[in-house]
Amino acid sequence: MNFTSPESLVFWTTLIFVVFFLLMRKFAWKPILGAVKGREDSINNALLAAENAKKDMQNLKSDNEKLLAEARAERDLMMKEAREIKEKMIADAKSEAQAQGEKMIESAKASIESEKNAAMAELKNQVSSLSLEIAETLLKGELSNKEAQTKLVEKMLGDAKLN
Repeated sequence: MNFTSPESLVFWTTLIFVVFFLLMRKFAWKPILGAVKGREDSINNALLAAENAKKDMQNLKSDNEKLLAEARAERDLMMKEAREIKEKMIADAKSEAQAQGEKMIESAKASIESEKNAAMAELKNQVSSLSLEIAETLLKGELSNKEAQTKLVEKMLGDAKLN
């Protein structure tokens, strides 16, 4: 057999290729395919995990938005209640101040009225006292002589009879 002829070269190349193919199939093909299959499975698992993580993130985002909306609603409710309490306190303070103001005005009016009545009573006392002093002085002057006394008594009797 001639190893340099083209036919023999093709034969030996084919034989070496078949032997190499069989050896590769028996020893290397399964581990290589197993490694490729493992790599494919790990890539698929990573893609599934990424998809699940994406869904979880969307769920968390939706939950966060719900919680945020609830917190805003609760804040708005608390602010509304605080405003109502503030307005009620202001209204109560105004009505109490107005009531106390009216009480003070009534008290001042009563005090003024009582002081006015006391002043009027004192003025009447002073006027009556002064009138008595004037009348006493006049009567002393008029009744100092006997003739004037007689005329005054007669006049008073005449007036008394007419009534």
